Amino acid sequence: MRGSFLTLQHACGNWNTNFHTRHRPVFKRQTRLRHPQFTMATPPRPGHMICTLVCSFLIWQLFTAGPGCRILTHAAGGEWELLLKNIGITAMHMQLLHNDRVVIFDRTDFGESKISLPHGKCRNDPKDTVLTIDCTAHSVEYDVATNSIRALTVQTDVWCSSGAVMANGHLIQTGGYNDGERVARIFKPCSSCDWEEVPLGLAARRWYATNHILPDNRQIVIGGRGQFNYEFYPKSGNARNVYSLPFLLKTNDPKIENNLYPFVFLHPDGNLFIFANNRAILFDYSNNVVVKTFPKIPGGDPRCYPSTGSAVMLPLNLHEGSIEVEVLVCGGAPDGSYTQALKRNFVGALKTCARIKITDPSPQWVMETMPLARVMGDMILLPNGDVLIINGASAGTAGWGSARDPVLNPVLYKPGKPIRSRFEVMNPSTIPRMYHSSAILLRDGRVLVGGSNPHAYYNFTRVLYPTELRLEAFSPKYLDSGFSNLRPIIISPASQSNIGYGQHVTVRFSVTGKLNPDMVSVTMLAPSFTTHSFSMNQRLLVLKSGNVKNVEKSTFTISVTTPGSVNLAPLGYYILFVVHQGIPSKGIWVQIQ
Repeated sequence: MRGSFLTLQHACGNWNTNFHTRHRPVFKRQTRLRHPQFTMATPPRPGHMICTLVCSFLIWQLFTAGPGCRILTHAAGGEWELLLKNIGITAMHMQLLHNDRVVIFDRTDFGESKISLPHGKCRNDPKDTVLTIDCTAHSVEYDVATNSIRALTVQTDVWCSSGAVMANGHLIQTGGYNDGERVARIFKPCSSCDWEEVPLGLAARRWYATNHILPDNRQIVIGGRGQFNYEFYPKSGNARNVYSLPFLLKTNDPKIENNLYPFVFLHPDGNLFIFANNRAILFDYSNNVVVKTFPKIPGGDPRCYPSTGSAVMLPLNLHEGSIEVEVLVCGGAPDGSYTQALKRNFVGALKTCARIKITDPSPQWVMETMPLARVMGDMILLPNGDVLIINGASAGTAGWGSARDPVLNPVLYKPGKPIRSRFEVMNPSTIPRMYHSSAILLRDGRVLVGGSNPHAYYNFTRVLYPTELRLEAFSPKYLDSGFSNLRPIIISPASQSNIGYGQHVTVRFSVTGKLNPDMVSVTMLAPSFTTHSFSMNQRLLVLKSGNVKNVEKSTFTISVTTPGSVNLAPLGYYILFVVHQGIPSKGIWVQIQ
């Protein structure tokens, strides 16, 4: 009994010194819980009585709290940092480029933003629905190294658009709203570069579409509001402009849709896995043929916009002779939630994930239960193969003012663990990230988090969830200082190195603590274009590696084989990490060509 008491007393001490001071809003929320034996207004008592009461409260909480009411969240790990109080716009869309700068944009018809265009410049757009002359920016570039913002000029409306990075590192963004719906835009990574626009770069209007980079270095642009088709960018001389995709029509719920921003992944066989609403196909885009039809997710609830869940293709392990491909879809809103939200009835979000091995001869969805229900969550692949589920709400759907109850706690999903033991609740933010929020992984292993604007314009007062201009970083627990002696530091190759396909590469790294050679791996990540809870082109490869050697004190080498084809890793820039016992190094940029 004494041992148990000391353990609980130690936990109480952690609350007072760490949890209460660092995560005050969550502590306040938890203290609203009441128990018949006492209230927070109880007057001071003798020391032993106070400890008895606190320990009783702890025991009661441990046995009665649901998965979303865990008090000792600090034990789960992860830290939040406010990077900038005001970036001038809301981070609706984000893309990390190979110069470690992040391109961020929202939309041009929000009205005036909180950051001016440089040198007295103004945007003159007679077709803009709010301001025909606007001297404020609606796109910025965030410099990770200096933690600073540079205003960018986007001419036409980029609202709810899509994009991908080409092999040369240029960001191609497509579509949007109003005068931007058929525009392609190019952003080249340099210190003074700005947006370039290609009017009528698209054959069809693309609003809420999804892009994916292809093995031949084209982008495919799929769907969008009222578009049950796809096209390619850039255009080739003999290609048709638009190709029909009846699957998008079949998955369209009348007056609701539930199939916008479809989840798209490049299969290692060169076909595309396309998920819309509550089902998926394997699609040969070159021949316009459905190769395989997958079953509906059990329960049939929608997972795509506006009943917005999220999805990732789990890491591809290139150690295996035959590569297994799995897709994980999490969260969303029950069928009918969008209609109910329009009536101001906010239905609880889905609490389930569905996982499917799409390389199986007869694939079936396996259902899992998250500790927290979530709609509009982002799913981010971490360098060690874990998945971070972050942002969103626990009731309602995407759309203007259509959600309630922000989910402040990220959740970690460990795909290699046994089922029912894969989820861990992380420490909470204090900032709601609702509709129009986003998150991306940075090269140092942090997750950049921004956005949230469930309003038709910038709105900072007298609303439940104001327009959010703050930029945060979430550091997963692998960045805790206690792991510094296990954390690898890559010595060579240098960042910005070129690699080829099927190439043998020696990676040199250091670890100050004791190295376990059986727990070293090398991963390669394609950074994503993230918007509306889906990270387009996100891809993590676990490279074939081995033969770890100790070459001098605290310095080691590992032999790595790069991906063997463009189907596994399309041409372009990736971040390469060395991972030791689940602790990743800071990544280096490599360009596979």
